[in-house]
Amino acid sequence: MFNSLSDRLNDTFDRLRGKGKLTEADITSAMRDIRMALLEADVNFKVVKDFVAKTRERCMTAEVLESLTPAQNVVKIVLDELIELLGSTESKLVLSSRIPNVIMLVGLQGSGKTTAAVKLAYLLKKQGRSPLLAACDVYRPAAADQLATLGGEIGVPVFRGDGAHPVEIAQGAIREAVDKLRDVVIVDTAGRLQIDEQMMQEAVDIKRAVKPDQVLMVVDAMTGQDIVNVVSTFAERTDFDGVIISKLDGDARGGGALSVRAVTGKPIKYVSMGEKPESLEVFNPERMAKRILGMGDVIGIIEKAQEAASIEQMESAERMLREGLTMDDMLEQMRAVRKMGGMKGILGMLPGGQRALNQMGGNLDETILDKNEAMIQSMTREERLNPKCINGQRRARIARGSGTTPTDVNNLMKQWGEMNKMMGKMRAMTQQMQGGKKGKKGKKGKKGKKMRVPGIPGMPNMANLMGGGNPLAGMGGGSGSSDLDMLRAMEQQMKGRKF
Repeated sequence: MFNSLSDRLNDTFDRLRGKGKLTEADITSAMRDIRMALLEADVNFKVVKDFVAKTRERCMTAEVLESLTPAQNVVKIVLDELIELLGSTESKLVLSSRIPNVIMLVGLQGSGKTTAAVKLAYLLKKQGRSPLLAACDVYRPAAADQLATLGGEIGVPVFRGDGAHPVEIAQGAIREAVDKLRDVVIVDTAGRLQIDEQMMQEAVDIKRAVKPDQVLMVVDAMTGQDIVNVVSTFAERTDFDGVIISKLDGDARGGGALSVRAVTGKPIKYVSMGEKPESLEVFNPERMAKRILGMGDVIGIIEKAQEAASIEQMESAERMLREGLTMDDMLEQMRAVRKMGGMKGILGMLPGGQRALNQMGGNLDETILDKNEAMIQSMTREERLNPKCINGQRRARIARGSGTTPTDVNNLMKQWGEMNKMMGKMRAMTQQMQGGKKGKKGKKGKKGKKMRVPGIPGMPNMANLMGGGNPLAGMGGGSGSSDLDMLRAMEQQMKGRKF
């Protein structure tokens, strides 16, 4: 969503880094570039004006201009101001002690309210809640059917109240929740293509009737400048508590989403990064700002790894760290990559990753995962557990069975060998971090020799992006504690890197 903005800002920072010392003219020129980048990204012009004014004032201090690393100070100031623009701190959903809690969703038609309601229900269900969806959109054709279908996919019941008034449906859903011991009711209200009095009054009536604990407005990230008028009107009439930004994985400029917090003062609580139920994420201003500035989100990768991990997979990761990978382990790794958003999603969360992705045209060939899976599944049990036994004759048979070529099988075997070498180095690093004695593999290599980082074919070389660390290595379908320790250590190192 913010690819163009990210590229423009990073180009500006690159020009600043090329100067040993910054002058007032350099700061003025950089602020002009930042202003144009934000305006072209469709950020509200009043928000841009305030943002640039505050940033310029901080950048013009002697502390920055006379610093030994002025460009890095400017980047830090822009990051701080962007975090402030997005909301400073994470704003979590606040629910009361009453049963049931009521969450009401409002917004324009097409903003993604219905899918957001389902995604929120899925998220709450994962947290141990028992949600109930209320289909209060009686105007859009098949709106209740859509909600019922999506609710059925995630195992959450839907109260329809066919033929009733929206206010009566909302009230009936609460009674249903009490009867069926459901502790959260999510009310999906009707929208229009544009704001009108009937829609706003209906939202007000539902709010007055059910007294929701939280009113969340769903905002389409692709709305653009008109987003300011929309959220302002809803804030005035419904006094919503927070915002869910949908379609943040789209190709639009996305600047309207950056304007919401500044215009309404309401926090962004969730962002939707895809179509699947699990794509709703709690919004973290700092991590989003870092991703916009190309600094990555390593902590986000850790969280995705933890969510994907089961107890068996964590035990498997520990075994791989001790004994090395089998082909079955590689197959589990590839499936874990899919669960975590695919290679493109993970690369976008790495420092410099989104920029590298843009340079490659914005796409990665993820079909290589399907090809690798077909080759592994064409192996015998013996070959999966002991790939070293795979000779030329076996490789030809595997290629025929998977519809690939012997060269493809050779590439897979080479990757398996590289990842096992990486496991040995990770094992030595883990022992060192835990205070254990270094084994033979734990000794330092020759001076100046860099660690080669294997990756999944089709994925750009992580060593170029991460300076020698690969968060995908060793994740075997989840992540053991040692893997997470390494990622956290890498995050600490990132804080000291220059971007």
